[in-house]
Amino acid sequence: MLLPRILTAIVGIPVILACIFYGGIFFQLMFFVVVLFSVMEFFSVTKKFKPMGILGVLTAVIFYAALNFNFYIREIMILSIFIIFFFAMLTRPVENISGSIALTCFGAFFITWSLFHMVLIRDIPKYGMQYIIFLFINVWLLDTGAYFVGKKFGRHKLASTISPKKTIEGAAAGVVTAVVVSVICRYVFMAEIITNVEAVIFGLVISFVGQFSDLAESLFKRDCNVKDSGNILPGHGGMLDRFDSYLFAAPVFYCLIQVIK
Repeated sequence: MLLPRILTAIVGIPVILACIFYGGIFFQLMFFVVVLFSVMEFFSVTKKFKPMGILGVLTAVIFYAALNFNFYIREIMILSIFIIFFFAMLTRPVENISGSIALTCFGAFFITWSLFHMVLIRDIPKYGMQYIIFLFINVWLLDTGAYFVGKKFGRHKLASTISPKKTIEGAAAGVVTAVVVSVICRYVFMAEIITNVEAVIFGLVISFVGQFSDLAESLFKRDCNVKDSGNILPGHGGMLDRFDSYLFAAPVFYCLIQVIK
């Protein structure tokens, strides 16, 4: 299991860094791929509730394009929801139709909207590249710190019914790791952008919201008795498994930057 994880990281990290560095269309396309596979995996995970997967994926693609080009976003949302209801009426039995419609809309709109904030962060004038690197490094390392400390010293379950392997000790280590990493990032490449106090605030918020976001995705997998959202990334599971921490962390971090800066 460790070797596939390492090989995936060796290939994936340079691609991500290159897209971050060049920004623009490269970063937008990278997250189009992330959104596409994440939405597909979400519908696969929740298939027992019969979401309208194909329609949901098509809606997500159109919605991502609308967000990216800032093109009739509200109108496209309204029209898409109308179409989802229309197809539900035509193709779904009345029993459990609420779950089918709700999951289709959630997958198509929420996952797309939340992950699109990664593009918004990268597009922040002048310092977007630094902010997105800051977020990536924080999430990667806080997850690593939480994993290793939780595995070795974890005794008290954090949310046993949702994710049995996660512990309070591991979560606390994730918070400490994020704060330390944030301060280091501030001195290494963000000295002119944020203060030490802002670095600590960012680290605390990212660590709490990122770990919450991870648990939020686990709710669906636990309910559907699924371990991984997919297997597209050898050793890491699915795309949604790798980017679940950003579902809430990205929008919250983006909003926090707007408020503080």
